[in-house]
Amino acid sequence: MPEHQQPRPTRPALLRIPLFRLLAINLAIGACAAALLVGGLLWLNPGHLRELILADRAGGIALVVLLASFLITFGSAAMGSAIMAQGRKDDDSGRGGGHQSPLAVQELAQRRRLR
Repeated sequence: MPEHQQPRPTRPALLRIPLFRLLAINLAIGACAAALLVGGLLWLNPGHLRELILADRAGGIALVVLLASFLITFGSAAMGSAIMAQGRKDDDSGRGGGHQSPLAVQELAQRRRLR
């Protein structure tokens, strides 16, 4: 190996853990959704929200609070849905532990009675 070769950049130690990487990605997705929603609210101006924010001398604080509240809401919703989807299998073959719908359980019970 040549001496002048630079070492490969490594990821931070926390991002090497799959759970934290999953949470970070979904937090970023929630943050993008929050930013889009706040931008959309300012663009559409429902109830003269944009004028209320910009009319105040400290309008930036109101904007930061609005963005932070949406960031917390959408970030935690995205992270929570990613965690809850971890146990779901890719294929719905019915084998293994997964949840079956009540309709499928009733159909199986009727098939057993007919035999």
